[in-house]
Amino acid sequence: MHPRPIALALVSIQLCVSLIGAALAQERADAFPSRAIKIVVPFPAGGPSDVLARIIGQKMSEDWGQPVVVENRVGANTVLGAQQVAKAAPDGYTLLMAIDSTLTMNQYLYRALPYDPFNDFAPVSLTAKTMLLLMVNAASEMRSVKTLIAKAKAAPGKLNFGAGTITSKLTGYLFNKAAGVETVLVPYNGSTEVAQGVLTRSVDFSFDGPSASLSLIQGGQFRVLAKFDPRPFPPAPDVSVITADVPDLDEITVWLGLVAPKGTPAPIVDKLHAEVAKILADPAIKSKADASGLYPATSTPAEFSAFIRKEAERWSTVVKDSGMKYD
Repeated sequence: MHPRPIALALVSIQLCVSLIGAALAQERADAFPSRAIKIVVPFPAGGPSDVLARIIGQKMSEDWGQPVVVENRVGANTVLGAQQVAKAAPDGYTLLMAIDSTLTMNQYLYRALPYDPFNDFAPVSLTAKTMLLLMVNAASEMRSVKTLIAKAKAAPGKLNFGAGTITSKLTGYLFNKAAGVETVLVPYNGSTEVAQGVLTRSVDFSFDGPSASLSLIQGGQFRVLAKFDPRPFPPAPDVSVITADVPDLDEITVWLGLVAPKGTPAPIVDKLHAEVAKILADPAIKSKADASGLYPATSTPAEFSAFIRKEAERWSTVVKDSGMKYD
């Protein structure tokens, strides 16, 4: 046979295979989900990512008639949870509620990270931009950012702060640098532990989101000294943005997002994205999340992918300057 007909035949076969594959992927997407979905949260229960995963999971289960299980896979600054999902079957049934550090900071903190933030996941959607707060125990004599800074300057290295995520730990580094003070990091494993540290006064202050501390703020046990972006925070309506007292400190938010394992069919990713966007646009759900300081935010998979890379570029410099390393 002449080479040209053979080549044409091969092209035809390849086209048929591609069309069959696309049809099967679409068929799988139409039938998805047909069993339980698992959302892996790389933090203990009660923190922002856990709260949001459970809000999304409950509504997703109601809409799709399938169980949605939230699994708390804690450890190694979200590495264990991320590694678990990176190795999972790419079928849409295992998702990761990633925090910013999972996808944009860990690669600069570990010499041999056991997953690739850019290439081991299929971004589904941004889910929230939480509010970062500077908090103290209400019994503390520090009643403002100014008094905290004055006390820190009077006794370098004596004040300590609690932080449970890479972002909040790096925020402490940036605060020290911008305010010209020396305070000491006390690391915790998530927001629930941070709140306990402030409550027992094991730490002098903290940088954290409000979800695990909300009832303590509302109950008067915690005092919010500042927030890190200008959005309203009803539980502390008069609190000012940190830049009012520390002008050299940039606004900071901690964001969350859902990702699936690399290779998850695009139609399934799109179906997951559409469901998440629908859930977080629901006024009742948005109001509930906002009240916890979670502030839902969504994006398309392509937008989320670009956002991850942009954020990674931003934080790489901060991590390098801080000297923070985990291996």
